[in-house]
Amino acid sequence: MNRQKPVIHSAFTIVELLVVIAIISVLVGLLLPAVQAAREAARRTTCQNNLKQIGLGFHTHHDTFGWFPTGGWGWNWTGDADRGFDERQPGGWAYNLLPFIEQQALHDIGKGSQGADKERLNGGRLESLVQTYLCPSRRSGRIEPTSIKMHNAEFRNMVCKSDYAANCGDGPRNEIDGGPAAGSTTPPAMPQLENGVSYRCSKVATNALLDGLSHTLCVGEKYLDLNLWGTGTDAADNENAFCGYDNDLYRSTNEIYHPPMLDRAGLIQYTYGGAHHAGFHVVMCDGSVHVIGYEIEKEVFRRLGNRADHVTDNLFN
Repeated sequence: MNRQKPVIHSAFTIVELLVVIAIISVLVGLLLPAVQAAREAARRTTCQNNLKQIGLGFHTHHDTFGWFPTGGWGWNWTGDADRGFDERQPGGWAYNLLPFIEQQALHDIGKGSQGADKERLNGGRLESLVQTYLCPSRRSGRIEPTSIKMHNAEFRNMVCKSDYAANCGDGPRNEIDGGPAAGSTTPPAMPQLENGVSYRCSKVATNALLDGLSHTLCVGEKYLDLNLWGTGTDAADNENAFCGYDNDLYRSTNEIYHPPMLDRAGLIQYTYGGAHHAGFHVVMCDGSVHVIGYEIEKEVFRRLGNRADHVTDNLFN
């Protein structure tokens, strides 16, 4: 007589299942910070590459015209493809740099047009994203709100921003005003307080950098209030990337802007800084990219902005 052997069904007990879940939770807890750290390292590398391209663009612009990109007129003006690259150009450094970071077509939008047609085309440019101007640790792949109207462009409520600011010197300001009245063709006077590499109507050549190119800051990351990211309400992030001399695009190393800071919530400060915990990235006027710690001494910070104070620090040696 054949008897079938009983079939024994194996299964996890509740205790075993809880143990497996606990082990998986521990492994996820261990791996997640490492994954996040790897992602941030990749974002930092992209940010450094952006500044490298910007630094190379500054030098190519200088090789072409004999000066670093001019700073434009003020926050109510944007770039105009028919007004050249000198003090007649109302757009700031980020607009003037476009042909030198493979964005010639974007720079030339509206060229040869007039009146309302040009304003419409200039307004369209404001909506065009330039990834080179965005730090991926803060924002990437999107345009953001603004409420500021340009004199020479149709209003657009979503525009390209910039996470990088050019060095206007160690004076007590990083902007002046909105610029001349609408319809003006006469540039404003070049200011006397600024001693950096780009500012209103500037035409700074390398021979003016008496402290040396490696000791003068060119462009660096800017600090922003975490609460205001992407809202268009931060006074240092409420215009567009292609406007003229304005604290959206310029920073000073004056003592009133010390220290540079890691982005934080609830504090508005128009200084250098950024979203990276280790420090903020800068490109110097010799094209070298560095990380500067937020704890940098006040006087050393100031000297980085002044192109000709005859005092240098071996900060990166």
